[in-house]
Amino acid sequence: MNLADVLIIVGSVIICFIFIVFIVSGLYLYFIDRSQKQHPVLRNYPVIGRARYLFETIGPELRQYLFDHDTEGKPFSRFEYQTIVKSAKYKRDVIGFGSLRDFEKPGFYIRNSMFPKLTEELKMDEETTVKTKRYILLNEPLFGQRKEKFEDHESKAFLLQDEDAIVIGENTRHPFIVKGQIGMSGMSYGALGKNAITALSEGLGIAKGTWMNTGEGGLSEYHLKGNVDIIMQIGPGLFGVRDKEGNFNWDALMEKSQIPQIKAFELKLAQGAKTRGGHIDAEKVTEEIARIRMVEPFTSIDSPNRFKEFDDFHSLFNFMEQIREKTGKPVGMKVVIGSPHEAEELAKAMKETGKGPDFITVDGGEGGTGATYQELADSVGLPIKSALPLLHTSLVKHGVRDQVKIIASGKLFSADRIAIALAMGADLVNIARGFMITVGCIQALKCHSNACPVGVATTDPDLQRALVIDEKKYRTANYVITLREGLFRIAAACGIDSPVHFKPEHVVYKDEKGRAFPLEEMYESLLKS
Repeated sequence: MNLADVLIIVGSVIICFIFIVFIVSGLYLYFIDRSQKQHPVLRNYPVIGRARYLFETIGPELRQYLFDHDTEGKPFSRFEYQTIVKSAKYKRDVIGFGSLRDFEKPGFYIRNSMFPKLTEELKMDEETTVKTKRYILLNEPLFGQRKEKFEDHESKAFLLQDEDAIVIGENTRHPFIVKGQIGMSGMSYGALGKNAITALSEGLGIAKGTWMNTGEGGLSEYHLKGNVDIIMQIGPGLFGVRDKEGNFNWDALMEKSQIPQIKAFELKLAQGAKTRGGHIDAEKVTEEIARIRMVEPFTSIDSPNRFKEFDDFHSLFNFMEQIREKTGKPVGMKVVIGSPHEAEELAKAMKETGKGPDFITVDGGEGGTGATYQELADSVGLPIKSALPLLHTSLVKHGVRDQVKIIASGKLFSADRIAIALAMGADLVNIARGFMITVGCIQALKCHSNACPVGVATTDPDLQRALVIDEKKYRTANYVITLREGLFRIAAACGIDSPVHFKPEHVVYKDEKGRAFPLEEMYESLLKS
């Protein structure tokens, strides 16, 4: 018997074995599916019915990459996602051919000037520069990996001039002075992993003139890595400023206030995607996170719906006064506006008491979260373009608008969206998911599971290895710099010399019939109501 005959016999045996295994497995699954009582599809169509569950599982990925149009996907469409990635990776935001926006739909538009400002007429900090790194695309073949070069890049920081700098808490002992109007919204360590928080901190530090909000999970060493300005958020769970019984710990607050990077404190009353207390699953509560939050490790954490330290605006303002007096730093609040009534009550209380926050972060219902419930994310709380006008006009109506700065948040991930928010009354804006995308988020929608495949929203050490800090930090810096440049570009188109001068007069609303309504007229009607 020669070698060829041996190979034929061995091959035949292997094929027969595989065939037998296939038949036996099929029969086994057939009887299992026929006898189970949970899935009707499998009872009627054993074995082949399993294809349904396969496609159901991989359906989101198929839609995201193959079937959804560029502007259809949610929470962020493919076009929106790629806009953020390209700004962060290549530090470019140039497009070709035309807009993908559906101009037949109603929406807000920015009013251009017949006589725009020249670049040299813009009031911009011309001296501060930023050294970062960006990719240059060399070749993008149909098959195979694209060829890119990672190179050093230096540019203007696109910051405001000193005279236009925004001052939060002017009457405090340590006011917070901001020269960039874009910062990072609250994202806690624990909801995000240490590599993600570190990359964000270092990237924002490179960009200069910005800030990061700790989220309600407390201050970690990773927030401090980039030497960036920090707003420390305090939620109803009092994480990071509580004692063992869960009561407010003034000594812990004073300890945090001595850290130079902490520029302000924010009391989180609510968040757009979850008008409730926060939640973090037990597997995410490592010993380190438990130490930072001052809770028990490997135990699920649910912070209450509201602070037990106050239950109305008067007691809230008194609590703020105590924090402001002890720390000497600005104190703000994060809120969700549900109707004109809440905005009116807030503004009226500020007028009556002569007290109140140094800044108000108003979060829209379209905002993101690490974990919430569907009914809260979809239907509780107004979106930012409805909430912001209500808050701004209420403060103006009661004569207290100049006492407080407004920070807006809720999918404000592009320069045009930010410009519209500033025109609607915001002084500053916060971004969360846009920054998550800069450090690698692919919208897997698994933030709540600790199984983020790219190492962003997870504390799993193996998964976090995917996120390389020394590469992603530059993407974060590039993104915020590109946004600031875009704001100055839009300001010039509107005929103003700085983004701080955006007003309602610079925005119009076009309805489904093509009629245009100036935003300032809408504001006038709100002020009269």
